[in-house]
Amino acid sequence: MQEHLIPVPWEEPAAVSGATPADDIWRQTHLGRLLGHAMRCFDERVLHLMAHDVDVPLALSNLAARNKVTAAHIHITRHLSLRGDRLVTLAHRAGMSKQAMADLVGQCEAWGLVQREPDPLDRRAIRVVFTQDGLLWLQAFKRSVAQAEWEFREAVGQEVAVVVRIGLESYAGGA
Repeated sequence: MQEHLIPVPWEEPAAVSGATPADDIWRQTHLGRLLGHAMRCFDERVLHLMAHDVDVPLALSNLAARNKVTAAHIHITRHLSLRGDRLVTLAHRAGMSKQAMADLVGQCEAWGLVQREPDPLDRRAIRVVFTQDGLLWLQAFKRSVAQAEWEFREAVGQEVAVVVRIGLESYAGGA
């Protein structure tokens, strides 16, 4: 019986590391691993599309094309509201520590995606907001996600794509 493994680029070939024993195959094929791999593939495709989007400011496009922008940076794009948010709120939404989010915000601020400004409700607090270039980046993100979703539907078929979406929404609690 031949084993069917999911090829992943970061793993050594079986000739180097040894073949996966049949009773250990579950570690390669369990749902969590498949979901994680699918998310990485999707994020990589979105970043690739953003790197080649003509409406993305050139400096940001170059960063994305050189793989300097990672899926972690996409957390800001996914979670920062259009009105801006306090760092602790942004970190909570992204499921990250405040310190890790502060590092990401600092990088994105240096790249011109976001800026920090006083919170109008509490002058002691700071809000993170999109810059104009950041809003262009956000629009490119929207287009790239739509393109990647279309590609997913084309790859697996409309019916499967709908079932996957419903299943993921149900599993994640409608998140």
